[in-house]
Amino acid sequence: MTELKNIRAVGLVSGGLDSILAVRLIMDQGIEVIGLHMVSPFTVEAGPAGPKENIVEKQAREYGFIYRPLYLDSDYIEVIRNPRYGYGAHINPCVDCHIYFLRKAAEVMEEEGAQFVFTGEVISQRPMSQTRPMLQLIEKQSSLKGYLLRPLSALKLEPTIPEKLGWVKRDLLLDIYGRSRSRQMELARHYGITHFQAPAGGCLLTDPHYSRRLECLFSCGFHDMNSIHLLQAGRTLNLAPGALLIVGRNEEDNNILANLASENDILLEAEGGGSPLCILRGPADDALISLAAAITRRFSRMRDDPAVAVMVRRCDTGEVNTITPPLIAPDETKQYIIQ
Repeated sequence: MTELKNIRAVGLVSGGLDSILAVRLIMDQGIEVIGLHMVSPFTVEAGPAGPKENIVEKQAREYGFIYRPLYLDSDYIEVIRNPRYGYGAHINPCVDCHIYFLRKAAEVMEEEGAQFVFTGEVISQRPMSQTRPMLQLIEKQSSLKGYLLRPLSALKLEPTIPEKLGWVKRDLLLDIYGRSRSRQMELARHYGITHFQAPAGGCLLTDPHYSRRLECLFSCGFHDMNSIHLLQAGRTLNLAPGALLIVGRNEEDNNILANLASENDILLEAEGGGSPLCILRGPADDALISLAAAITRRFSRMRDDPAVAVMVRRCDTGEVNTITPPLIAPDETKQYIIQ
């Protein structure tokens, strides 16, 4: 039996209130916590400009738990594209995501020599992934049967192995249930917790506008990390089957797009300044390039100059051509924008 003084636990931490409360409840019992934070490509913090310091890092410094980020990559994209348990309201496969995250947590538990995994989940808080049957299914599919603790709702669930072995005192856990957050807010005041992310505020997969762009990206055959980052770096236009045009909205977007350009892309930019940098990705003939150039002109400050030219550069060869595209009406441009 593991000595109580050596107990370590891996907690899934998102930056939200529930997860940090779960961390505090476990730390209050003298257990060392490794805060495992999934850095998803579908969050602003892991955007195309590169990882930013996130709220979990700040919480770790303030409350004294170990911060361990895990940067999700291609295998996670496959979970999003082909979820076993389906999507929520948009392109958010919450059940499959939870299972995937917990399997990763189980791996970290083994690596770190920890004894169990815990989360900030609350029974019946979310209709898709936090009903009692779904919580049971997720635990079973995660390979953590008996070793997955949910401190906020533990008294509404069967005792886990950490509780049965005395690693965790069950009478110090909670019985929160449902969608009301009044108990959590009381606990936040008790602990002096003021910095946390809004509920469901960090996942772009729950955003209807982003979901439509991502679905378009997948339908065009692009599901690599580079292409996914493009969606956060400009307007997304679907010019033809398999062909996307990403239009920078400002100088920051232009710089990001320049860094994301890949070998088979075509870059477009109006001459004379005040132009977005645009990436045309996918198969493109002369007619499609002409359309992309016309849209580039439409979004530039030089749109009304009849002589404005657009530079077209092929990334694979470095070849640069200059064309004078026709003036395109705003309504014609709108039909291609994925909103």
